[in-house]
Amino acid sequence: MSNPMRPVRSILLAIFTGCASLIGYALYLQLVENLLPCPLCVVQRMAYWLIGLTALAGFFHTPETTGRRIYAGLMAVFAFTGGLVALRQAWLVRYPEAFECGISPEEAFLNALPLARWWPVMFEANGDCADVTWKFASLTLPDWSAIFFMILAALSIYVLLVRENQRE
Repeated sequence: MSNPMRPVRSILLAIFTGCASLIGYALYLQLVENLLPCPLCVVQRMAYWLIGLTALAGFFHTPETTGRRIYAGLMAVFAFTGGLVALRQAWLVRYPEAFECGISPEEAFLNALPLARWWPVMFEANGDCADVTWKFASLTLPDWSAIFFMILAALSIYVLLVRENQRE
């Protein structure tokens, strides 16, 4: 008889790996390509961290139905939140006149958090949210981030709703 949690564990591991890869690429862009993260980028990084660590905890914990739904629900909330932030940044990129210049309250708040002092390379916000310095297939970083958050949300919802007696 097959283990009904096996596909769920594979998805959780894939979610963690995807989040770790996206964070790694963000660090590459920052440290090698010199793209400074803006406050909205830092919030998205936090969302990727929360999704990835929740998926990793679910992978190792292998809970029953209620626990699996809690992990999946948290991942979905983090993914939807990150997606909203990414869509907000994508909007600011297209309409930069709606963005105020200078140090925003978000930047001051994020840079005052212990995370920004503990790991400034990862969590310190120094960039401009409306800058467009990177594109791939005519989409900007926030566009791609919104797409990845939608994929992560869909996978989280699948994990949330999958039936345990389902065959592989």
